[in-house]
Amino acid sequence: MHHRHQSRRYAPVCLLALTLMTVAACSSTTRLSYPAVARGTQVDVYHGQSVADPYRALEDLRAPDTQRFVSEQNALAQPWLERLPQRAWFRARLEQFWSYERTGVPRVKAGRSFFTRNDGKQNQSVLYVIDAPGSAPRVLFDPNAASRDATVALARFEPSPDGRTLAYSLSDGGTDWEIWKFKRVDDGSDLPDEIHYTKFFEVSWAPDGSGVFYSRYPARTDDPARGDDRGQPVVYFHRIGEPQTRDREIYRVRGSATRTPSASVSEDGRWLFVTLADGYETNGIDVLDLRNPQAPPRTIFGAWDALYSIRGLDGDTLYVETTNGAPRGRVIAVDLRDPAPRAWRELVSQQDYALQDAHYVGGHLLLNYVRDARSMVRIHDRDGKFLQELALPGFGTVAGFGGKGKDFETYFSYTDYVTPGSVQRLNLADLSVREWSRAKLAVDTDRFVTEQVFYTSRDGTRVPMFITHRRDLVKNGQAPTLLYGYGGFNISTTPSFRPHALAWLEMGGIYVEANLRGGGEYGEAWHRAGTKLRKQNVFDDFIAAAEHLIAAGYTRSARLAISGRSNGGLLVGATLLQRPDLFAAALPAVGVLDMLRYDTASANARQWSSDYGLAENPEEFRALRAYSPVHNVKPGVCYPATLVTTADRDDRVVPWHSYKFAAALQHAQGCAKPVLIRVETRAGHGAGKPVWMQIDDYADQYAFVADALGVAAESLPLNGASAGTPAR
Repeated sequence: MHHRHQSRRYAPVCLLALTLMTVAACSSTTRLSYPAVARGTQVDVYHGQSVADPYRALEDLRAPDTQRFVSEQNALAQPWLERLPQRAWFRARLEQFWSYERTGVPRVKAGRSFFTRNDGKQNQSVLYVIDAPGSAPRVLFDPNAASRDATVALARFEPSPDGRTLAYSLSDGGTDWEIWKFKRVDDGSDLPDEIHYTKFFEVSWAPDGSGVFYSRYPARTDDPARGDDRGQPVVYFHRIGEPQTRDREIYRVRGSATRTPSASVSEDGRWLFVTLADGYETNGIDVLDLRNPQAPPRTIFGAWDALYSIRGLDGDTLYVETTNGAPRGRVIAVDLRDPAPRAWRELVSQQDYALQDAHYVGGHLLLNYVRDARSMVRIHDRDGKFLQELALPGFGTVAGFGGKGKDFETYFSYTDYVTPGSVQRLNLADLSVREWSRAKLAVDTDRFVTEQVFYTSRDGTRVPMFITHRRDLVKNGQAPTLLYGYGGFNISTTPSFRPHALAWLEMGGIYVEANLRGGGEYGEAWHRAGTKLRKQNVFDDFIAAAEHLIAAGYTRSARLAISGRSNGGLLVGATLLQRPDLFAAALPAVGVLDMLRYDTASANARQWSSDYGLAENPEEFRALRAYSPVHNVKPGVCYPATLVTTADRDDRVVPWHSYKFAAALQHAQGCAKPVLIRVETRAGHGAGKPVWMQIDDYADQYAFVADALGVAAESLPLNGASAGTPAR
């Protein structure tokens, strides 16, 4: 199979005759003739209210009409995008900016260090191992050799406690479904073992390395070779050297059809902790005694009143991160012999900033906070006494800190909007920090600067926002500006290096990320303020961000575009419908766009109801109906130029969301501004996407936006003509 950018061959003309449509556009001011999409008569009744769903048939992804929809829409969009004169410039710059050497945070087991590295010319990062301090790295697994188009990706890896066996999972063609494989680390040879029917979950090794505990979905009744994500996972144990059919059931959820179990072995090897998820606001934890397999599971946290995460174990003492009594998070010590709340000890109380994650490593509590949407790391001893704060170089994001309670070192990464990730080693004996690796970027980023501003949303809420631009920016309201947002699932939008944003900056544009309610920037209260009946707050925050950028002289509506992925795709879809006058272009990517039926796609999708609510509940239905993008498109309105992007193998946010929204928007568009949908094949929700495919994707998106914002190709920097090194 060829790379998509090698196989997309179209006549270099603006008029291309097709079977059912005509591309008759050489500019975004010429009205497009869109593919004919049948409008059905489906009407659903929710709590006495009739709701039309004319594109219900597109939910059947295997139907010939749906496949025809995809092929015809791509036949319209691809030549239209490829003829944009800005596209060649963006593609050349993206190839250069993505061609930088980068290394992942190492994972150390029994003296061996396992890490990923990309030399800057590889579509997928390669897994390496260093056998002992001072020895040279050697390749353990190279996913680039696993497929001709580089769409087989290394999804996860977990070395055994003795460092001698590696469990690693592969995703093929962008799917969330993974196949776990195993190999000997000493010689890199593969073992025959394979684990199927899994997605989202890590594996956890038995203390003696004899096998792994893992969660798996049931097999589909119509196709036993595939997993069924409408079912409920069960925890199993796989013994190395045996077929998966002989795996032993360890834990099955009783009394609930929606709770999802995942298992982790304690550091001392005695306990198996089973975390039960049911949404994103609360969870439970049970424990099994591995030394006494006949003993029934025992509940440690079962009130379902907060979030609980076990971060370490020392003897009978559990170190637990929780939102119990602390919406911004705190750390408590829990005695396994008496886990009742009356016996808890608070080690680190709730602070004025949100606790993103905690780690117990080397006898220290390493607490990674989000302070005004940027990382701050504080180190405490095992009793909670504050020791020091890590010095960071700027507005950035820190991640890592893996390890065990008895380790003497740990590693973490730092990145920001203009700094690709560096990896640092933290010595836990003296708390000194030493650089372990630094990304090698052959581009000068000193000419760009990030500022943080705070603006006021519709209801008076103070919201932070990061604005990155060239140092010589003149605030005359003319800069082409791309505003990105997410606003959901307690996920903080913190600074991160993005090669595509760098290309936008070099063009002379402004790249903006707004830290909307629904995220985790200020803890659980901030998250809940953007959920269910309060979801409109997220859209109001995004609209207020755009209005602030205009009022402050950064840009104007004709030079402003919005972008978001997944839940952020919902954000963009809802916002462009509510304020079509405010934006010139919109990029809703892999979005959740049918809010009345999103939960029908999978058991995983139904878990999102803790943020969205469900149409089966009257009050939540009314809130969902009020903003659901598929259901709020109004005929005759002039909507911004919109490029919907999705992938036909996306099994997290199924692509029919995007199909239905694009069809509705094309049917309703009241002016000549284009509405296109770009459907990637051999791709999923985004994880594991090869570099060549990302480059094609963003070249299309950014050329589309540049065209809509009136950025002429001849105005682009001359040095953008150099193509750099292609990633193939």
